[in-house]
Amino acid sequence: MTDRNSKNSRRFRSLAGLLLIAILLSGCGSATILMPTPNVYARATSNPFEDVPPALQNNHVDVMYLTDRVTEGKPEGGIEYGYKRSRAVAYGVATVDIGKNVSWDELVKASRSPIRLPNLILTVSNITEWGRFPSTPRSLIQLQAPTTLPTTGLTLAGDINDEAQVAAEEAFHKELSARLALSPVKEVYLFVHGYANTFDDSVETIAGVWHFLGRRGVPIAYSWPAGGKGLLRGYTYDTESSEFTVSHLEQMLRVIASCPDVKKVNIICHSRGTDTTVTALRELHLEITASGHSTREVLKLGTLVLAAPDIDLDVVIQKILTVRLGQVPERFTMYVCSGDKALGLSEWLFGGIIRLGELKATMFSPAELKVLRSSKTNQIVNADVTNPGDFGHNYFHANPAVSSDLVLLMRYHLPPGDEYGRPLLTKENGFWAVDDAYPKQSKELESAIIDKDLNK
Repeated sequence: MTDRNSKNSRRFRSLAGLLLIAILLSGCGSATILMPTPNVYARATSNPFEDVPPALQNNHVDVMYLTDRVTEGKPEGGIEYGYKRSRAVAYGVATVDIGKNVSWDELVKASRSPIRLPNLILTVSNITEWGRFPSTPRSLIQLQAPTTLPTTGLTLAGDINDEAQVAAEEAFHKELSARLALSPVKEVYLFVHGYANTFDDSVETIAGVWHFLGRRGVPIAYSWPAGGKGLLRGYTYDTESSEFTVSHLEQMLRVIASCPDVKKVNIICHSRGTDTTVTALRELHLEITASGHSTREVLKLGTLVLAAPDIDLDVVIQKILTVRLGQVPERFTMYVCSGDKALGLSEWLFGGIIRLGELKATMFSPAELKVLRSSKTNQIVNADVTNPGDFGHNYFHANPAVSSDLVLLMRYHLPPGDEYGRPLLTKENGFWAVDDAYPKQSKELESAIIDKDLNK
């Protein structure tokens, strides 16, 4: 057997093992616990929870949601959302409980401690659907002339009831504004999940991240119809669902940004959700700039995070680089990890095509890397950590070092560099990097956090 055949054989056995593990894990139904305390909170003297408004000082997180999943009934009553697709986007609120009968003081203490006993289990205790936007398209035949909506400025193709659309937007804006009124920070934190995630997965993830951002602004889960049955068939189903949902996400990004009380829209997208988000933003960017406007201003884009992006590298070059999409938001950061086994499986399923989340510094020239590291607003960050989460894929919230950088980026808006208080590591001809000890404590870090908290 040649070296190449031997290598392929070993890789096949490794992937077969991953498939087996995935099958076993898919049926275990383990409880979700609150993400580990970011290192920056476990070590810092400052307290990010000091300025949380009294109305939010509890062990509950109300996550607003937008979803094009089909509603399913529950035997015990109430609603839940499955993996089947809906042409209408529903909106509402899902309440996530952190632990059981946990006081605010107990939660704050646990949220600043590296070790928690017992673990804080996350539970979606209630889902309330407020309403739905009209189906897209409302009919398979054209019903009326194209209409431009007064709220978003979006031109509809004539097959959507514009009055129903406006009413849905106004109802959504009213609820969003009521929640923004509880926070001095008038920003939205939108999460777009990846493959095989359930509705509960999506709201639990953003609930944890938003909690550790200091409960600022409003968390919103955009939950698309992932979670198809079967491993390989489920994967292909989810891939097509991620394409199905793009037009809905475009519409919802406009709806969120058109709320007068929203000052910034920050987006965290993960895994396959990165392709969905990038595609939606690209199409909106082309449309908005063609009309002579600024995409950043129209969509109010603050920070855009691509975590463990599951996108074909060649596709990324065409979707992102050709239109300089990374320059559109105020800040853009992409997290990659060489230990991401889930992307290894994805690469195998897609015929060996490299995924963006597997990006390596060796793919760039020294000059390109120098330019990348000189940017204060665009970064590629390598998660060089020993425990990157399940299949090495959930590290952006599962690893306390990587989540620390997410906090420094999204809460404090710090550019990279020791002098700015965001001490990302560097290697010769390498990306910015995070190791298990990140971030190292320094006067610059403490000063940056205190200054940002004081000035909000």
